[in-house]
Amino acid sequence: MTTITASSFASTSSHVSYGAVSSGSDPKTGFKKMSFGKQTLTHNGLRALNSVDELRVRIMANSAARQTRGKTVNSTRKTLGVIVCGSGMNLVFLGTEVGPWSKTGGLGDVLGGLPPAMAANGHRVMTISPRYDQYKDAWDTEVTVELKVGDKTEIVRFFHCYKRGVDRVFVDHPLFLERVWGKTASKIYGPVAGVNFKDNQLRFSLLCQAALVAPRVLNLNSSKYFSGPYGEEVVFIANDWHTAMLPCYLKAIYKTKGIYKTAKVAFCIHNIAYQGRFAFADFALLNLPNEFKSSFDFIDGYDKLVKGRKINWMKVGILESDKVLTVSPYNDKELQ
Repeated sequence: MTTITASSFASTSSHVSYGAVSSGSDPKTGFKKMSFGKQTLTHNGLRALNSVDELRVRIMANSAARQTRGKTVNSTRKTLGVIVCGSGMNLVFLGTEVGPWSKTGGLGDVLGGLPPAMAANGHRVMTISPRYDQYKDAWDTEVTVELKVGDKTEIVRFFHCYKRGVDRVFVDHPLFLERVWGKTASKIYGPVAGVNFKDNQLRFSLLCQAALVAPRVLNLNSSKYFSGPYGEEVVFIANDWHTAMLPCYLKAIYKTKGIYKTAKVAFCIHNIAYQGRFAFADFALLNLPNEFKSSFDFIDGYDKLVKGRKINWMKVGILESDKVLTVSPYNDKELQ
């Protein structure tokens, strides 16, 4: 068994470097563009694949894989539905649901269907989600890490399986497994529909911190094209408010120490109605520097105050990420 603490982290080089994304790529199967300059709110087609998309992926998967196995890929060659890059990227999707293992709606569909499509286009792809149950196809990596959650130090384990070209990583901790074990749907977030677990902030704080550890410490060798840790040159795709702490911890814990220097975060909004609003006094539970307070600050109420000052996870995800995405053109227009 390998146990790792925050103080023992050492810089790890990545195995795959970035390449420029063709502006002619089809947004239905991936990012329309992958630039992380000044943040803008754009629709980039992050949704579950329909039957037509899946047929395209199956037809082109072998061709895309043959292209990326070479040292270079002709960046001017454009194939419908395929993102053409100088070389593949390391993509890490983070979400509280991933189909078929856990799902309450569209979020689980997206994390179940989009990552395999990105892998078929030559990228190395990982998804990270909680281990809510004893999934029969996910095995213990025997890697454990210690994370500061609230006023305690928690030990987290990682389980892994390799499906359809994607490394599926599950974060194992009693906050997830013992709370939801054997249950599905609304039990992921609370005891009954519409009621949240009181410690959801701590649960998802732990998830975000674990997601930042996994690419650097998990030695994954299931793919015949990639091996070893993902390293530090990665793009994190955080999905909905539960994962909004990721860019904050990335900056506060890692980038200040020269780790994950080139890593970027894309924050994808699936449902703006759920924002992760909590009492402002709870900010201390997140173990973040005070400089992040203004990004959380939120007044609950539009025409008049409803319950006063809050912290808002969705807001901080939007402000602190390098890129903000939506899952459909309708959501894009609705949010602008």
